[in-house]
Amino acid sequence: MMKQADILPVASQAAIDWSAIPLLNIDCPALTEPWNVAASAQICRDGEAFFLRLSACEDEIRAVEKGPLGMPCRDSCLEFFFCPGEGDNRYFNFEFNPNGCLFLGFGSGIGDQTRLLPAQPPEALFDLKIHMGSGGWEIRFQIPFAFIRRFFPDFLPAVGKSMRANFYKCAECTRRPHYLAWNPVTGSEGPVFHAPRDFGILRFV
Repeated sequence: MMKQADILPVASQAAIDWSAIPLLNIDCPALTEPWNVAASAQICRDGEAFFLRLSACEDEIRAVEKGPLGMPCRDSCLEFFFCPGEGDNRYFNFEFNPNGCLFLGFGSGIGDQTRLLPAQPPEALFDLKIHMGSGGWEIRFQIPFAFIRRFFPDFLPAVGKSMRANFYKCAECTRRPHYLAWNPVTGSEGPVFHAPRDFGILRFV
């Protein structure tokens, strides 16, 4: 059964009370059972951007990949994939490791994925903030609607509309690799995250 959740409106980024934003558990295993790993996501919006908070609790945090061409999925990684256009399978995938290394992709599947390399660093363009704690870490960032409209000019997160999306937690090169999803990943070929058929529904309320 496809999961659904609401994207609540907020007055501004400064006014966000994260304790009032629905917590989405990234807890559906794909291929492997998790080893003492838990992850969650939160998302809200104002009139100009999405605001996201992704969190992970894990005993073994790997943070090796750096730079604009790094591959954060090899490390401890938190990810957000979403299709902004109704009836359009093209999606963005935001993948972050604890170093702030970003893989930003765009396409309709793994076969036509294009890596986007913004001129600005992630911390500037997406207001990226990272917090490392004992046994876990979290990232907070925003996705400006102006950025989305460069690819989807008619994008409008109006009340009553929705978009398809999924949240992931992975770590390919840790001692105990794991793959987790918010909405379950189907198929027997392994943890294919780049499949819009497996995205859940996020509703604008």
